Amino acid sequence: MLFISALYWFVFAAVVACIEIEAEGKFGWAEKMPTWYRTTGFAAALYCRLMGGKPLTGYHLFMFFFPVMLFHAPFFMGVAWSVSAELMAWSMYFAWCVLWDFLWFVLNPHYGIKNFKREKIWWHAKSIWVFGLFPMDYLVGVVLSLVCATAAAHVAHDPHVSQDQLRRLVAFAGFTVILILNAPVYHRWRRSMDLRDDRDKVNAIATGKIS
Repeated sequence: MLFISALYWFVFAAVVACIEIEAEGKFGWAEKMPTWYRTTGFAAALYCRLMGGKPLTGYHLFMFFFPVMLFHAPFFMGVAWSVSAELMAWSMYFAWCVLWDFLWFVLNPHYGIKNFKREKIWWHAKSIWVFGLFPMDYLVGVVLSLVCATAAAHVAHDPHVSQDQLRRLVAFAGFTVILILNAPVYHRWRRSMDLRDDRDKVNAIATGKIS
C-alpha cells in the first residue's frame, strides 16, 4: 500500500509538472505568462526572502493554495481530522512540492537533468545550492517534511507514521531516478508535437475586443 501511495503522488507530481511545462515552456517561474510580478512591497519582499529571491507572481500566489487544498481534501471527504493527520498533510505538502518542482526540470525538453544548474535557472540562482547539486529550498522542504512526520508520529504515539513517510521519500527518489533515465523519450515526443500546429484550423477568431 505504501508503494502504491508513493507511486500515485509521484505520478500526480509528474502530471502537474507537465501541465506547467505546457503553460511555461522554457520560461520558468511564469516569466512569460500573463500574470503580475512583484519584488517590492512588504508581502513581495517577505516572499522573496523566504523563497530564495524568487519574485511573487499572481500565478504562484494561487498555485500555493493548490497543493495545500489538495492535501487537506481528505478531511472534506470523510477522513477524520486530528492533529497528527494535519501534521501529515503538511509533511506530504512539503515533500510533494519539492518533487513537483524538480520534475519540471526533468521533464522539460528545454532543460532536462543536464541543464539543472544554478547558472541556467535564474529563479533559483539566488538560492544557496547544496554541493552545487540542488537548491537549498529542496533540502529545507525534505527536512520540514520529516519534522512534520516525526511530530505526527509523536502526537499519534505511532513511530510507523514517520517511518512510512521516510520510506515514501525513498520511493520518490527511486521513481525520480527511473524517470530521469526515461525522460529523453518524453522529450522526443514533446518536441515532435511542436512540429505541427492546428490552431489555424479551429476558427479561433476574436469577434470583439475584450477589455
